Amino acid sequence: MQRYLAYAAALLLAVTMLVLAAFWPIAWLGVAVFGALALLGTWDLLQTRSTLRRNYPVLAHFRYGLESVGPEIRQYFIEGDTAEVPFSRQQRSLVYQRAKGVMDVVPFGSQQDVYGVDYEWINHSMAPTHVDSHDFRVVIGAASAQPYSASVFNISAMSFGALSANAVRALNEGARRGGFYHDTGEGSISPYHREKGGDLVWEIGSGYFGCRDEQGRFSEERFVENACSPQVKMIELKLSQGAKPGHGGVLPAAKVSAEIAATRGVPMGHDCVSPATHSAFSTPVGLLQFIARLRELSGGKPTGFKLAIGHPWEWFGIAKAMHETGLLPDFIVVDGAEGGTGAAPAEFIDHVGVPMHEALLLVHNTLVGLNLRDRVRVGAAGKIISAFDIARTMAMGADWCNAGRGFMFALGCIQSQSCHNDRCPTGVATQDPARWRHLDVADKSVRVQQFHDNTLKALRDMLCAAGLEHPRQLGPEHILRRVSPIEVRSLASLYRFLEPGELLEGVPSHAVFRDFWAEARSDAFAPPRRVSALCDTKDR
Repeated sequence: MQRYLAYAAALLLAVTMLVLAAFWPIAWLGVAVFGALALLGTWDLLQTRSTLRRNYPVLAHFRYGLESVGPEIRQYFIEGDTAEVPFSRQQRSLVYQRAKGVMDVVPFGSQQDVYGVDYEWINHSMAPTHVDSHDFRVVIGAASAQPYSASVFNISAMSFGALSANAVRALNEGARRGGFYHDTGEGSISPYHREKGGDLVWEIGSGYFGCRDEQGRFSEERFVENACSPQVKMIELKLSQGAKPGHGGVLPAAKVSAEIAATRGVPMGHDCVSPATHSAFSTPVGLLQFIARLRELSGGKPTGFKLAIGHPWEWFGIAKAMHETGLLPDFIVVDGAEGGTGAAPAEFIDHVGVPMHEALLLVHNTLVGLNLRDRVRVGAAGKIISAFDIARTMAMGADWCNAGRGFMFALGCIQSQSCHNDRCPTGVATQDPARWRHLDVADKSVRVQQFHDNTLKALRDMLCAAGLEHPRQLGPEHILRRVSPIEVRSLASLYRFLEPGELLEGVPSHAVFRDFWAEARSDAFAPPRRVSALCDTKDR
């Protein structure tokens, strides 16, 4: 009967307070409190949806209350400074400090376990260099009519709709002030992207938002209207994103506001569907032909695609199509499985797609092996926060890096993980005007610019310590990783790097190339016969 003690006590105290109220009016307050608890317990006993509430009337609600604030309790009182879930307090603090322009030096010593497995560092030089400028850039689309000189650190794809109007404004103004680009995300170019005039990379997804006809198919006419804007510097076709690769999406009709409908080119009052696949092409060759057409329609702006690596034979099919047709994207952005999103199924976030390091290496190696690497620029995204993150990623083959959540922290995001329920406490990832109107665009845009600026200053200082002058000089031999308490390896020795043209001479002794390169097809994304045969054994 102990399970019912709280309920019984509430009943008894409610009655007691009712009697005392005849003598002391203040007792009516007790009647209200304990009466409410008694009514709650009665309802718990009568309802049938929750067995826990029937077995523990009143008490069960204390459990629900503690459970609801569990993430906050862990984040503020229990988590260690270096526990990444998904970003550590140390990582977030670094962004906040650099965004605010306050001191970001660390006292006393590192909190990292330098003898722990997976600890990484960059070796310094006995002959450090001196570099004045931290404005490191890479030219994308050098052979196109309108090449673009991009910063090595930019804002990753985040759509208006996922982010608030003021968040988009602040990001774009920060990008304009700092001279780096702002990826629109697949939700197309909103008025808030245009308002401040910062450089844009227009991301086009399978829904063709901003360039679709009434049936949701690609529209050349509408594409040209947006693509030829001087503010749009590059065109990025999204094949998949790291947090939910191979998964479409639906924005319910109730959330399709007039602004979102106008931005995406969809009707109000109807679900806004992002299909899992593109309708404009169905083969690797078709993809490259579509990329070439987008480049032509945009007036020769650098055009490429973003993907999260999944089945290796599909990427190999695209690479073979490049080699066979001579149709090349100006750039490829590799999105790692550790990338973030506003909302995705748990299984997709935790267990679908290749992490960024392995995905980047596969893309880099393939292009090197086909002698195409010098003609195709490669960007990378996936939990990039610090200057060391940028250095390591570029050492593994990237020409530049993008960050999404890092710039969200610069806007004031506190990692409340409320992106999916429209209750973002800082006004960053919400469409509730009562929340996002309090995000001060003038202040936050400065923080966005300062986070970018101070991170690249830290990258410059790290490069100088290593005896280098530009991040393009970074290679896998510069980054060391502890693989056991008594063994350290460079990334150059941990990973197999192909030699230029190696794929043109035969199949290298690299497991994934050995297994899938020969059978990959440029005319289809279909799996190799051997893979299909293994699946067929289940039906025998």
